[in-house]
Amino acid sequence: MKILEITNVDFSLNHFLLPLMQALREDGHEVIGVCADGPLVAAPRQAGFRVETLPFARSFSLPAQARAFWALVRLIRREKPDMVHAHMPISGILARVAARLCGVPRIAYTCHGFLFNQPGSALRRGLALGLECLCGRITDVYLTVSREEADDAQRLHIARNPIAIGNGRDSTRFRPDPAARARIRQELSTKDSTPVIIVVSRLVRHKGYPELLEAMRSVPDAELWVVGERLTSDHGATLDTCFAEAQAALGPRLKCLGYRADTAAVLAAADIFTLPSHFEGLPMSIIEAMMTGLPVVSTDISGPREQVISGETGLLVPPATIAPLAAALRQLVQDVPLRTRMGQAGRQRALALFEEKQIIQKTVRLLTGNP
Repeated sequence: MKILEITNVDFSLNHFLLPLMQALREDGHEVIGVCADGPLVAAPRQAGFRVETLPFARSFSLPAQARAFWALVRLIRREKPDMVHAHMPISGILARVAARLCGVPRIAYTCHGFLFNQPGSALRRGLALGLECLCGRITDVYLTVSREEADDAQRLHIARNPIAIGNGRDSTRFRPDPAARARIRQELSTKDSTPVIIVVSRLVRHKGYPELLEAMRSVPDAELWVVGERLTSDHGATLDTCFAEAQAALGPRLKCLGYRADTAAVLAAADIFTLPSHFEGLPMSIIEAMMTGLPVVSTDISGPREQVISGETGLLVPPATIAPLAAALRQLVQDVPLRTRMGQAGRQRALALFEEKQIIQKTVRLLTGNP
């Protein structure tokens, strides 16, 4: 088949969809990536894929969405694909409607989180639910990354047969690595005995940075490594003031590393992973941390609570709170045997449930209709 893999931004295409695109190509299909333009489209292109860039916008701007929609229609009419596989809420809606308008034989969607489950006005959430219900009726293969999203899709009659496919990462890449630990700690001037807490995510408020940076003030003797950046398409207030105040309070204990292509090595150099998000799908970063053998401190929300068994592979705390987050981090900083035991249990759980190859093989079978 000729397949269009469509998502919103280059970050998603490179970090989330590239392994699936490679598996589909190995299965004999022609695969074309579609996303907004950005520097990260270079990686899939270097891997031999054609990537078409369109003016996707991560906002509710009607003129911007209209431009993206008609660009999609023109692309689909030109390429005449056998299947469109869409991702992310807004690009997923636009791609499925455009595919239906153009008569694409097979329309697939992977839900990475519902907009109506995110904070916002009742009007916005109601509109998002209505659009999801309409698009679900024209979707032949409806996948979700978490079980709770599949349950929501079933309960709200969004899809006839939603399937929780999950997320996966490559355990040969994300693993304990003593050599990487020594190298990265030397690079960052961090002693081997210093407990390191790491967070890997975009620098946006709903990832819980205000709470995390405040909580770190009462987690002595540990460093916080922040890996990630703010995407140009991210909206809402920046965190510049929040980070400036935290840097003044924490000093060298706060290290902002920006975007790193060697995330696997940086994770292997840390001791504790945290992601105190307000809402999530099924975070890849938590899977990466678990495979690396790190205990996870996250929030008790959809997604992380499917990944983390609180008290066994990490700790879950209420979202948008400071004191419980600080207490959980302090507990793991101070108790080395506990974090070692939780990290080992988390790695075994990740190997059993989130191995990338197995998830992708199942996804390919569902998309292509092959047993």
